[in-house]
Formats: sequence, structure tokens, C-alpha cells
Amino acid sequence: MTLSIEKALIRNQWPATLPSPTEASPTSTKLAYNVVQGRFREVLTSPAVAELFQVQTSDGPLTQVFGLLSKSAEGEEEEITRLVVAIALVHAFIQENWTGPGLDFGPSDILPSTLFGDDGINSKSIAELAYGGEPAYHLSKYPVYLRLAQIILMPGGSYGGTGVSNLTRLKTAPWWVLRLVLLHQQILDEPIPPPEQFSSALVASVESIITTFSESNLDPDLSTRILLDQGLLSHTLSQDKATSSLFDRAVQASGLQYELTGVPGKRTKFQQQDLSQLVVLAESRLNRSIVTEPSLAIDILSESEPTEENEAGPTLPKTLALNDDTLLETTRYSSNATSTSLSHIDPSSQPPLHPLDQAVLLALNLNLTATSPSSDLLTSSQSSAYISRVLSHPLNWSIHTMALLSRSRLEANRTRTVERAVLQIQALVDQMLSTDEQKEGKTERDKGASVRERLEYFWELLLPSRWALEKELADKFFSIGVVKSSLEIYEKLEMWEQVVKCYSVLEKPENGIEIVKDLLEGRKRETEIVVVDGKATVSKERRRYLDRAREAKLLCLLGDLEPENAAAHYLRAWDISENTSSRAMRSLGGVYFSQGKYVEAIDCLRKAVKINPLVGRAWFILGCTAMRLEDWEGAREAFTRCVRIDEEDAESWSNLASVYLRMSAAPVSKADELDSHAEEDVAAVKSSADGVSIEHKLLAYRALKQGIKFSYSNWKMWYNYMIVSVDVGELSEAARALGRIVEETSGRSAASSSSGASESNEPMLDLDVVDRLVDAVMKGASGSAEESQAVATDENVQQQRSRTGTEDSQPTTSLSRTVNNLFEATLLPRISSSPRLFHAYAKLMTVQGRWDDALKAYLDAYRVGVAGTWGSSASSARPEDTGVSFNEAVREVEETVDLLRNFGPKVESAGGSRWKGQARSIVRTLMARTKEEYEGEAGWVVLVRLLEELKTA
Repeated sequence: MTLSIEKALIRNQWPATLPSPTEASPTSTKLAYNVVQGRFREVLTSPAVAELFQVQTSDGPLTQVFGLLSKSAEGEEEEITRLVVAIALVHAFIQENWTGPGLDFGPSDILPSTLFGDDGINSKSIAELAYGGEPAYHLSKYPVYLRLAQIILMPGGSYGGTGVSNLTRLKTAPWWVLRLVLLHQQILDEPIPPPEQFSSALVASVESIITTFSESNLDPDLSTRILLDQGLLSHTLSQDKATSSLFDRAVQASGLQYELTGVPGKRTKFQQQDLSQLVVLAESRLNRSIVTEPSLAIDILSESEPTEENEAGPTLPKTLALNDDTLLETTRYSSNATSTSLSHIDPSSQPPLHPLDQAVLLALNLNLTATSPSSDLLTSSQSSAYISRVLSHPLNWSIHTMALLSRSRLEANRTRTVERAVLQIQALVDQMLSTDEQKEGKTERDKGASVRERLEYFWELLLPSRWALEKELADKFFSIGVVKSSLEIYEKLEMWEQVVKCYSVLEKPENGIEIVKDLLEGRKRETEIVVVDGKATVSKERRRYLDRAREAKLLCLLGDLEPENAAAHYLRAWDISENTSSRAMRSLGGVYFSQGKYVEAIDCLRKAVKINPLVGRAWFILGCTAMRLEDWEGAREAFTRCVRIDEEDAESWSNLASVYLRMSAAPVSKADELDSHAEEDVAAVKSSADGVSIEHKLLAYRALKQGIKFSYSNWKMWYNYMIVSVDVGELSEAARALGRIVEETSGRSAASSSSGASESNEPMLDLDVVDRLVDAVMKGASGSAEESQAVATDENVQQQRSRTGTEDSQPTTSLSRTVNNLFEATLLPRISSSPRLFHAYAKLMTVQGRWDDALKAYLDAYRVGVAGTWGSSASSARPEDTGVSFNEAVREVEETVDLLRNFGPKVESAGGSRWKGQARSIVRTLMARTKEEYEGEAGWVVLVRLLEELKTA
């Protein structure tokens, strides 16, 4: 019986297998039934619950004020009662701040009125909900409900107690703790991960619950729910790999069959031909009649379209039409052309999905957008396909709201859809009205979806709070240039950091500074503080305690606005927060880093990341500071954390590669160190690789390979990648990198490479790498055992490749094709003044037996070389003006004549031109240009001899 009630509370549905409670039913059963129905006032004002809210003391933290809440329950009946009360509290908090409609009762209706008054106890709750130096949102309604739920469910009322839950006899109690943690993270300004010990214990407890439901195989929906809840918490804490794994497990648990595929269709009104359009084909396997009372049941067995009565009414959020003159409202698909297990599904008329499966698809979309480049068109198309599948059959208020919001986030980046995106978010904001607005009659009370329906799948979505949704609307206004409208919303929400940002854009930074100073000095008071100050029972010391976290954040903001006094403001914020403000320490660390105080900077930054390890910028500056101090292991750890938080951080990938290349190398001079723009120093990677183990080189190769995915046009990062690729024997990748460098620097002014070969008006070219590539092809063609890995001579290379997950180099034949294409498609069309490049191409043609092309390349090399440009008026810097010797020009002529002797007959046999005439012309041209100055010298004698030999040949 108890487990059945627990399941009903998790699903927020009263199943038909549980009889409706009567007067003779246990108190816990009657309370649980009311919670499921959304009658929270009846639960929280019942006589059975009043005992829990007895005041033990009038001072101190709420765990002491309501001492009975944190004491152990005496039996299973009392534990289930406490669980029901905690759920009623947290769901009431969610109803008021997330889903609406507003509550018709407040804390004074359920708590002793002699305590602090509504606003006093709410202020105290806000202060206690602050965690890790991050304040809880101070304008949230009735935060005392969430705080009391924490005290009931969590040991010590927080993350510091022993164990996971106070309710040890209930199987699902740790699940509700997980949900509380997720909700708590959403009211903090920035997410802060719980302590490692608590997190490990919570994960173990939750996995035990998953195992229980999976083994029984009777409750696949519960297994799906808990995996989604756990995945959403991992997503909130930026744990992308864990998130992906949990969402995949949720798909398996639900039995959802889905496929992202391409189907012919039309996206615009004037499109004549069908083009491939991405679509998600999906089919549910969950039991479609899990629900309960007939009045609550959702019939999705029918594949008919939603009726006007049940779908067009007020039970769903307002959905705005696109009304575009070009784009269709929805993609018009042709018949399904796929040959998969879902080929029987018509893309234009898919069967309705179970609401839980819709939540799974939204979770998959959430993970997709978090782990893929935001500017990628493919990501946008994939995301649109997931969202469209959910929107096609609206079955639940919360799920449909989340789907509309997801669509708006996607459409806000497109010119044709940005208007609907902003208006749709405005419509979603309007439906989440506060209690005060409803009571004052500003709008009609929302009589749409019931409280039960809105909460039914709330935990399986990452639905934003009302203030977060309003902030998102303000952000969208700001992004399209409607700054004044966004400023009004930010001021209403008292989000002062965004207010200051708006004033900066409006070129009124002094207004922002004035607001922050007024708040700190008491001339401008936040709404909550004004109300609290009116209470005679609240002392000055108590007010200071209540505002501590927000005051520290305001001081940090003032430090940002006043760089000359920044350090002092950050230190004061650190002291006021009682050493809990991560923001203060990471900002102070940044100041010290810019001043060259690396020891002090690293101390501050380590404190910051210990409190909040989710801020990638703090880890990045910490890594740069560690590099300055030549602490390579510390730098490696810091940059590794950076790329775990944000996989698209190309700069961190580049710096991580640089660290790997220095970890086994000799100490590096200050001039070679990489700062916060480490990828800019293209020589650093090349010089630091000496003496580095092959294992570290391979790790650097992998890091750079990841980095260039997210900084594809950065030729300097490609240069580093090219050098490391050569070092580890990945010559095909080195060729690809060289091609990208030339393409990106084509038409730009690029510095000459260390091998000296390119003019300033030609692309960046490393001729040493070109020669290495050609040599590798030549050795492979001659049967050398080194083949395309000629430079990777360490006998442990392949073992280290396997260990680090690096694939083998391509076979020699493939490398030959790659290098050929590099020359013919990229290098030769763009570079015309490098003799060494033509010589390399000529050698490549020679080894392939292409005599005509080889000879042509050698002649091209001669024409742009010393002898070919001697005395030429077309040359901006003639060889004789740059100190190049006449003997060098003679040597080039000799070599060219020898090449013509060797290749000429082979070319002539294939129908080519006569080589002797070309050779005589080359010798005569140089003699004519140098006769006046060099006649009679040793080089001149050589030219005369060559000419005589050619005449008699």
C-alpha cells in the first residue's frame, strides 16, 4: 500500500488500483490523494500537519525554529505523512513560481502568525537557500515552502548532513531529494554542484531505485521518469557525458522507437520540387492507459486529429502562427521513403506519442543543443525536427509549454521567425501570472489546465521559472536591439547586472554605477528589503544577514564597473560573503593575473573553482596562470576542466595541446610562454615539441583535432595542428592542415615561415612540411617500411596510438592522392613565386612517372628562381640587388640543363617539345643578362661550356 502511494505521488496520478480515500482511510492516504489532486491548502492546513509546524524557538535558522521537522519519524505512517507534506510544500512553491495559477493562500495561513510574518520568514528562507556564495532569487514567491521541504527530506536540511534522506523507510525518498536538488539549482543565480560525498551517495541511492523498477519491468514509466530527472540535473550541472548516457537510458526504459531521418518534402510556399527534410519518426511503447480516474485519463490510442473541444480550448498555452509570406507553418512531407523499422509511419500523419515520450524527445533536443555548435545549421535542423514531433500532438500543458519555448529559442536566431519567437515567449510569460496580479484583477484568473495536469510531467522537463522566462524575454528584446524594453523587464525583476549592461549599451554607464552604489548604501532598496525594514521585529543585524549574498554580488558588480578600485571591492565582497563568494575570488584572480601577480592569482582562482567548479572562464584563467608559473600539471587539469564544461572552447583545446607539448620538455623561457591567446603563437608548438614523449604528442594531437572543429577558420591553430600531426606521423592530417592554412591566409599579409619561403603577399606556407610530405610519398612508393609514418620512428607509437584512441595514418596510396590534391587544388593555384615548392612538386611527379608534369614543374622553379629572375624588370627585388651570387645563378642553370637532358628524351618520346632548344635558350638568356658584369669569371666559363655542349649534343 505504501509503495503504491509513493508511485502515485511520483506520477502525480491516483491510479484505479488504489481506492479513493474515505473517512476511515489513514491520514497519510487522504493527504496523498489531496496532493495528487493539487489541493495543497487542504493538506498544509490540516490538523495532522499543524504539529510539524510548531515553533520551538523564535530565533536561529529554520532547522531550529521548526525543530520537529528535522527529527526522525517514528514509523512508516509518519514518514509517508511527512513525504506528502514535503511534496505539498514544494508543489505549492512550483505552482506559484513556475506553472501557475497563483496560490490562494500564503505562509501565514499554515504557519504560526507570531513567527516573523510572511515576508520576514520568506527573507530568512532566501538567505538560507543561498549556497556556495550564490544567492537565491530574492523575488521568488514563498521560498519558505521550498526551505521547509528541504528540512523535512534532507538530513540537516541541506547538503551537509549524514546520508541522503531523513525518510529511510520509504523507497522513493531519495528520488524526491534528487528533485529538490534540481529545483534548488534553478533558483540560484548560477548552479553550484553539491559536495562530492553527498552527490555520490545520492547517485547510489537513485541507481538503487532504478534497479528496483527495471527488475520488476512493471513500471517502465517510473524508470523513464527517474532517468530523465537525473539527466536534467546532470545537464544543469554541465555534465554533458553523464547527461547523454542518462537520456539514452531513458529512451531504452520507455521503449520509445524513434529515428531522425531525411524525407522528401517542401518547406516554403513556392517550392516546386521536394527536397530532403529532416524529420523525427517516433512511436511509443509505453502503456497508454496508465492513468487513473476517467476524468484524468489521456486517450492517445486514437490517431485522429485533436478535436476543437479538447485541444483548441484554454487547456493548452496559446500557440502563435508564423504567418510568413514564404515559409510554411509546418513542413509538407511526401510519402516516407525510408527503409527502416519505422518506414510504416507517414511523416505527415504520425501517431500520437505518450506524453512521457514527448518529454524524452524534448530532453534529447536539450542535450543536442548543449553539445553541438549553436551556429551549426545541421544542429538547428535536427532540433527543429525533435520539437515539431512534440508539437504535432499537444497532450499536456507543461510539455506543450516547454515545446513552444524550445521552438522560440530556436527561431529567435532566424530573421523570418524572430518576431514569432519573441511574441510566443511573451504569450508564455503572460500565462504564468503572479498571485498579486490575479488578486488585483489585472487579468482574468487562468482557468485552463488543472494544477494536477500542469505538475504531472513538470519534473521531467526543464521548464523555466516565471522570472527566468521573463528574463529570457528581456534577453531576446536585448538581442534584437529593443534595449529600453529589456531594461524595463530587468528593473522589474531587480536583476541589476543586466540593468547595468543595458545602461552601458545606452551609453549611460554612470546610471548603472549610481544604481549599484545606491543599493549598497541604502538609498535605493530592493523590494524585499523595504518590506522587511518595516517589521519592528527585524533588527539591523538580521537585515545585514539576510542581504549578505546579494550584497557581495553587488560589490562584485561595482568592482567590474570601477576597475581602479576593483581589487578593494572584490576583497570586501569576499569578506561580506564570509568566504563563500566564488564570483569575488574569480574576479580578484583576474585582476591579479592582469597585474602579473601570478602567485596571488592562482590562490584566488583555486578558491573560486573549489566553491563553484562550473564556471569555465575561472578554470581558463587558472590554466593560463599555471602556465606562467610553469606548473604544467596544474595547467593540464585546468584546461581539461574547461573543455569538459564547454566542448566548443577552441582556445582551451589549443592551450591544452600546448601544455602537453611542454610537460616533458625543458623549461621554457618567458618569451615563449602562452598567455590567454596561446594559439596566436604559431612558433611555440614547433619549438616546444623537442624532447616531448610520443604519448604527450599524441594527446596534444587529439586536443588540437578537437579544437579546430570549433575554430575552423583560425589558421594559427591549424598551423599548430599541422606541426603536431607531422610529429606523430599523421601525414594525411598534416596535408589537410597545410591546405587549410593556405586557404585561410590566401590574399592576406602573412609572415614568412621559419623555412623562409613565402612572400608577404602570398599565403602562409611551411615548406619544411611540404618536403616531409613529398619525402614520405617517395619513400612509400619505393617500398620503404616507414611508408607514410616516416617521421614517427618511436617503436611504441602504435601502442600509444591505441591507448589514446588515435587512428592509424592512411596507407601510402591514400597519402599520395592526398598530397597530389594538396598541390594541384590548393598550393599551385595560389602560390607562384616559390622555387622550392615547384621542386617538391616535380619530385612528386617524378616518383609517379609523370615526366611531362615533372619537367614543367622544374622549369617553373627555374623561372621564379635566382637565374630565371636575374635582371628581370618584373621582379620587385632583383637577385643582383639582394646580394645573391652570380655563381648561384650559374648553378641553377646547370641543374636545369641536366634535368632537361634527363627528362627531355622521355617527354619527346611521348610527343613533347624538343628539350635542346629550351636548354640553349636558358643558357643564352642568363649570359645576355650578365655579360657586361661577369664575362670572364669562372661562372661565365661554365655557361660557355654548357652552350658548346648543347650545340654538339
